[in-house]
Amino acid sequence: MQISFLLHHAYGIGGTIRTTLNSAAALAAHHDVEVVSVFRHRDRPVFAPGPGVRLRHLIDLRPDSPEYDGDHPDHQRPARHYPRPDGHFTRYSRLTDQRIDAYLRQNRADVILGTRPGLNTQLALRAPRGPVLVGQEHLTLSCHSRRLRLTLRDAYPRLDALTTVTETDARDYRSRMRLPGVRVEAVPNGVPAPATAPADPDARWVIAAGRLAPAKRYDLLLRAFAQVIQQRPDWRLRIYGGGPQRDRLRTVIDALGLYNHAFLMGPAHPIESEWIKGSVAASTSSLEAFGMSIVEAMRCGLPVVATRCPHGPAEIIHDGVDGRLVTMNDVDAIATGLLELVSDDELRRRMAEAAREHTRRYDPSVIAERYTGLFTDLVTRRGRGTRIGTLRATAHRTRGALLSTALTTRDTLRQIHPAHRGTSTARRSEAPHGSKGPAA
Repeated sequence: MQISFLLHHAYGIGGTIRTTLNSAAALAAHHDVEVVSVFRHRDRPVFAPGPGVRLRHLIDLRPDSPEYDGDHPDHQRPARHYPRPDGHFTRYSRLTDQRIDAYLRQNRADVILGTRPGLNTQLALRAPRGPVLVGQEHLTLSCHSRRLRLTLRDAYPRLDALTTVTETDARDYRSRMRLPGVRVEAVPNGVPAPATAPADPDARWVIAAGRLAPAKRYDLLLRAFAQVIQQRPDWRLRIYGGGPQRDRLRTVIDALGLYNHAFLMGPAHPIESEWIKGSVAASTSSLEAFGMSIVEAMRCGLPVVATRCPHGPAEIIHDGVDGRLVTMNDVDAIATGLLELVSDDELRRRMAEAAREHTRRYDPSVIAERYTGLFTDLVTRRGRGTRIGTLRATAHRTRGALLSTALTTRDTLRQIHPAHRGTSTARRSEAPHGSKGPAA
């Protein structure tokens, strides 16, 4: 089976990049797999694609590259096909429209997967008939704006399947979006087994890792850890990651007098060698679409104290068996969960073993089997001439095609007749695009 992933970009650091390359590598053991990166802004990817995975790009944003596209006139003009409500809209252009359309027309894959809402939408509305079309949701439906949800409601019925990373999000899509004939399935992210030895359960370090962003609530973790060291001053905390809250967290550390106990370590890759320096992991987020860092820590042999936030932690952690789920945004609850594991060596060891055992279900080979089953079923049904969608889905597809045509026609009219400008509530700016590299 030929499988093609369409990715915003494969050359940075991010959960979607990691899990896409993990899945691609596992599928490549039995299938012909490529990863197509819309953008390329550095010579080498941070995460290796893995044996058997072909990696190519559509837009070259390396300033020193002879194929540099940043100065292309069409890259200075706003995209027509990429949906405006998607957060990455300003990074897309008429040039990305052209290159993605060409990729879809020339693709001979049996299955094409989009990996973010904007790409899923373009895939649904612009791909020719033939390949099975699968959209992947790496965030959650609830975190999308109302405008983006309306866009997805028009486009997604043209997909053959939609995958989410949690059962909770799959239920949301089934109940809140009308997707007749579209298979909606939860397929979690794959996380490889670490190449390192398991963590030492006697190490007196708590480890956290993730972007230093407001949703991670590391300020709460620091306040909770201040309570921990009142009873166990021999323990320390390391937080790995970069992001906009670094200075604020440094101020919190100083204000709490934690400068000898809590350390901001910056980004780390590979992270496995850092996880194993601790014996307990912490995740204090107010929102986790999945929880890659939780699974990574558990695979390394660390029980995790995590807030019971939407959506992922409660589907990963067996409370009291391989970790602890505590009340979200509650400093005392976080401190109590940490102290339970910090103070009980035998419990910590028992949970560490359970964590390693239970997270085998996230091995990329296991996830690849789930994808293979889904793809095989969809391709087989397509091969028998069976329509993937129902009559209602066909109506949605027709509506989506008309919508795409109408948008294109409207923009053409605006270029020819200035009087047409401003007649729509969804105005398209003609301001030039920047040519900066894409965010992770």
